[in-house]
Amino acid sequence: MPELPEVETVRRGLAPAMEGARFVKVEARRGDLRWPLPADFARRLQGRTVAGLGRRAKYLLADLSSGDVLLMHLGMSGSFRVFSGRDERRPGAYRHERMQHLAHDHVVFHMSNGAVITFNDPRRFGSMKLVPRADLDREPLLRALGPEPLGNEFDAAMLARACRGKKTSLKAALSDQRVVAGLGNIYVCEALHRARLSPRRRASTIATRTGQPTERAQKLVQGIRDVLNAAIKAGGSSLRDHRRTDGALGDFQHDFRVYGREGEPCPTPGCKGTVRRISQAGRSTFFCPACQT
Repeated sequence: MPELPEVETVRRGLAPAMEGARFVKVEARRGDLRWPLPADFARRLQGRTVAGLGRRAKYLLADLSSGDVLLMHLGMSGSFRVFSGRDERRPGAYRHERMQHLAHDHVVFHMSNGAVITFNDPRRFGSMKLVPRADLDREPLLRALGPEPLGNEFDAAMLARACRGKKTSLKAALSDQRVVAGLGNIYVCEALHRARLSPRRRASTIATRTGQPTERAQKLVQGIRDVLNAAIKAGGSSLRDHRRTDGALGDFQHDFRVYGREGEPCPTPGCKGTVRRISQAGRSTFFCPACQT
């Protein structure tokens, strides 16, 4: 499932096509994705202008002139493509590159600036929902989310408070969207490696008994920020379904230090360890037992 860097990459690709543009026509080619679309979904969008396109954790939020917010989630296999009129006039550009995927183009936005935006989702675990802006803080999908790891408010003190007294592992704590929003299996593994902390370490050990951050918390926050920023710069990680809005793959999978590298030498300078894979809560965890303690 796409994590924060992949969703942020998509947001940056969609923003030039959506922000300031009006929905001229909306095609909802089926009545449901993961959940049913609102019965008046197309009507409530058509004629509305996108004032801004934001992101909260793994959700995209289009702020509309109607006072609604279009809440979108990519699910496991969802992707957006942006086409311009120039793209469609180029011989074969749309037909040959996309024809095999058209059956899964479930929602299509025709924008006033000429852009055509398609949402393609073979597995249909993605979702779209219209939420009144005034109700956004109470929206069930968003209200329990923790802080944004790239936001100014996220720091070692905040993370230490969230982990104080937790008996779960650091891997489990960081994967909990209530502790920190937007992280998943890949970037938790990568951040822990950068911080040289074991995924099996008890989460409470990054805080003192009074909840103050330890040096481990400082290193972990820095590791999280570093890996997310690097992944966004690389366009995210394409392991299976993630694509940028122009159809290109992300590149960060080529820079993984431990994820998917079981049996390979640890890349930490001076470390002679070997990357190991274990299972935690039914998910694969990759780490170096020599330098991650």
